[in-house]
Amino acid sequence: MNKKKLIQPRVLKGFRDYLPEMMMPREQLMETARRIYRSYGFAPIDTPTLEYLEILTGNGSEETDKQMFKFEHGKHKVAMRFDLTIPLARFAAKHIGVLGTPFKRYHIAPVWRGENPQRGRYREFMQCDFDTIGTKSIVSDIETALVIHDLLQAIGFDKFSIRVNNRQILNGLLEKLDLLDKSTEVLRALDKLAKIGREKVAAEMMETAGTSEQQANEVLQLAAVTGSNDEILQQVIPLVAGSETGEAGLSQLRDLLAAVSAAGVSDNNISVDVSIARGLDYYTGTIFETFLDEQPGIGSICSGGRYDNLAGLYTNQELPGIGASLGLDRLLAAMEELGKIEKVATPADIFIPYFDPDSLHHYLKLAADLRAAGLKVELYPEAKKLGKQLQYANKRGFRIALIAGDRELAEEVCQVKHLATGDTSTASIANSSIEVITEVSRLLNL
Repeated sequence: MNKKKLIQPRVLKGFRDYLPEMMMPREQLMETARRIYRSYGFAPIDTPTLEYLEILTGNGSEETDKQMFKFEHGKHKVAMRFDLTIPLARFAAKHIGVLGTPFKRYHIAPVWRGENPQRGRYREFMQCDFDTIGTKSIVSDIETALVIHDLLQAIGFDKFSIRVNNRQILNGLLEKLDLLDKSTEVLRALDKLAKIGREKVAAEMMETAGTSEQQANEVLQLAAVTGSNDEILQQVIPLVAGSETGEAGLSQLRDLLAAVSAAGVSDNNISVDVSIARGLDYYTGTIFETFLDEQPGIGSICSGGRYDNLAGLYTNQELPGIGASLGLDRLLAAMEELGKIEKVATPADIFIPYFDPDSLHHYLKLAADLRAAGLKVELYPEAKKLGKQLQYANKRGFRIALIAGDRELAEEVCQVKHLATGDTSTASIANSSIEVITEVSRLLNL
């Protein structure tokens, strides 16, 4: 008899499985993002995983075009979305007549990029986007910064920096240097400054954009401006003076900073960084990158900006927009490294051992009473020794066990055991388990 050949259970490079102890905090982050987005009036949408290839190409960059997972299906060329912004542009062009403007949406879904995997970055990852479509008002730029701020605080971070710039400042300088027609190449090189350093960026500008050494140095001089927000703004004034575009960008940046300060955002959490370029071609105004003070090396965990003509490939209607995306998996990796993820393998707080085979209906009734009160409960499915069941409960991170043998059930009580401390009390399970519900809620600080 031939022995069956087993298939090795492998995962593709750049992809990963999520066990419960990682999937639960991942879902919690998504729930937090939904709550914050909805609090600002953003509504959920969804779009297909696959789009026609022509929809996705030509709106990002050469790099993202190369990273797309694309193939032919029948006579159609299709690709998997590499972000959620370009599908939004197609979506808005198709539906904006019904939706009206301004339209505020959020979209939480996976995207795919065939890039080299690195720390906190995978080929399949979840994005949590929010965008406002159909207005050029700076109020939307301001609100984008406030959403990022509130989202990071809701997740549990106080020490973070929303770094903000304006593409018009960069374009204004390029205009003065007669490099505006080479802005794409210059800004893509500048976007690599933190990764490859000043000398290599200057060399790339000279090679890909044909800049002179002097022109490259002047662009890098702008990127090197440092100090407080007010000091940076003052230093930028002469660099863009005489350029209407650059002066408009500087004014917008100043107005945004004043507004978020009035809304209560600390200068510790938002800072001007004129080196930020954002590599994608479609950004036209305000741009954001967000870094954790405790883990800056992990990269930006929430990025975005203004794009005033993203839908121009799909409609003649002008549909300006602004938004940002929380890099959920990168943030999750940072939180794991910082010890901010509680290692539990169950979403339930309460464990009910099943060790009296004749009392199953009593256990099911107790569990039903607690669930009806909004508590999360797991009943063990097999009648085993209590010790083995409590080992199971401790391993998975349950907080409370409700223990009832035939004697306790006859008296309509159960033991309430706090698994972390070992403390035990007794509570009644009569009258729809009101007393035990009250005791458990107290222990869970509900």
